[in-house]
Amino acid sequence: MSARRHHVGMPWPEAGPTASSGALPLPARPVALADVLGAVLAEPVVSPVAHPPFDASAMDGWAVAGPPPWAVIGLLLAGQSAAPLTPGTATAVGTGAMLPAGTCAVVRSEDGVVGTDGLLRAGDGDALAASHVRRAGEECAAGAVLVAAGTRVTPPVIGLAAASGLDSLLVHPVPHVGCLVLGDELLASGLPRDGRIRDSLGPQLPGWLQGLGAVPATPVHVADSLDETTTALTAAATCADVVVTTGGTAAGPVDHLHAALERLGATLLVDGVAVRPGHPMLLGELPGGCRVVGLPGNPFAALVGVLTLARPLLAALSGRPPEGALQATSREDLRGRPGMHRLVAVVSNGGGVRVLPFQGSAMLRGLLDATALAVVPPGGVRRGESVTVVPLPW
Repeated sequence: MSARRHHVGMPWPEAGPTASSGALPLPARPVALADVLGAVLAEPVVSPVAHPPFDASAMDGWAVAGPPPWAVIGLLLAGQSAAPLTPGTATAVGTGAMLPAGTCAVVRSEDGVVGTDGLLRAGDGDALAASHVRRAGEECAAGAVLVAAGTRVTPPVIGLAAASGLDSLLVHPVPHVGCLVLGDELLASGLPRDGRIRDSLGPQLPGWLQGLGAVPATPVHVADSLDETTTALTAAATCADVVVTTGGTAAGPVDHLHAALERLGATLLVDGVAVRPGHPMLLGELPGGCRVVGLPGNPFAALVGVLTLARPLLAALSGRPPEGALQATSREDLRGRPGMHRLVAVVSNGGGVRVLPFQGSAMLRGLLDATALAVVPPGGVRRGESVTVVPLPW
């Protein structure tokens, strides 16, 4: 029997720091606003112009100059410009229109009346108290730092950059991940039959990785062969920053991942983790720098591997700080396992942590209602004690 069957692996608390150690943020490059969502800023966002860039009307109404009444001399809509106003004149304006020089206020359409003599009069004495003008630079001045470096790009960041006239942002790109599903026993469609089962990891692995801020490739099924595994790893690594595999991490007769990594000259950084489920997970680095995260083939165990190794690795490559541990109160005794940690599916809310049924390594139902995995140390956790929880990536 292979010695790897008895190999427990490194302690679970060390696995995450090991996965992120030496994984530098991907080289910064400018990315168009349409593609930058989720990336991390490599430099601050600085507005090249004041925002708003000019005085603009905040309402539909009239731009007026001087005291009333005003002679209405035209119509000015958003995107247009006009000659300056002289005292005693006004121009009708739409919301967002650039105000002509000389404008002292905007009279809302509901506050003014144009008489039969063609003159605009304010409806009451308070009509000019609020100018209804968006002043140039009231949100930011030219050269202002809008967003700090290291910030993850969200839709508001993109909107602010666009409003400031920027077309791209300098970011650490979102990591691209190749996905390989290993195993001859897996069916891509149809009902389980003839001793074969449906692949449940391929359909959900991209969603897990997207939730961790990566861009996953469509999973590729790989036959249980050393040559096929080696070829698939080589191909996936040519166009990915990380390759995630499922299955083939143990020491069974058709588990070829270790041998394929050895054939490719990879350095094995993690070879097993002392955790249940998921202990035969691994992390290797290929000569070109691409890292390979090997997940066990059972679904629950694979998720533990994703959260243990892929999550901190992807954060480091993205330029994001590691996620801090979250703490919650256990509502029940959580049994430990001597010599290793256990991760269990739980509902974690203001009332504490509640363990869900269907916790088996090959089971999926325990994850349906789960919000996190609770980390149970070897000594267990007593009811009322604090327990570390890892949020799920969906």
